[in-house]
Amino acid sequence: MPKFMISFSASAMDHIPEVEMPAVANAARAVIREILTAGLYVLAGGLENQSASIVATDGTVTEGPEPEALSGLTIIEVPSRQEALDWAARIAVACRCAQEVREFGHDPELDAMLRQVGR
Repeated sequence: MPKFMISFSASAMDHIPEVEMPAVANAARAVIREILTAGLYVLAGGLENQSASIVATDGTVTEGPEPEALSGLTIIEVPSRQEALDWAARIAVACRCAQEVREFGHDPELDAMLRQVGR
């Protein structure tokens, strides 16, 4: 079954007053509980607003720029893109910001490896 990432940018929630953030968090958790109950959950969480560590091919580690990427993300496994879009709409309401939806590419060899380790 396809996996989709539902996410929003690091600045997407800047318009929400700090006093409203607990209500937003509770609403978002409620949607995640529904995703869990539906058996569609793969991963969810928020990324800390920090620079990424960049690891080069020789193992050298440098600190990257401040993120302009993701703040929150949810990964679900659903039968169709339309279902992913439907869940994204629910998350958008809960988080009070637009959501981006992307499908993970399918890799049959990875699927075989996961089956070998019982996942």
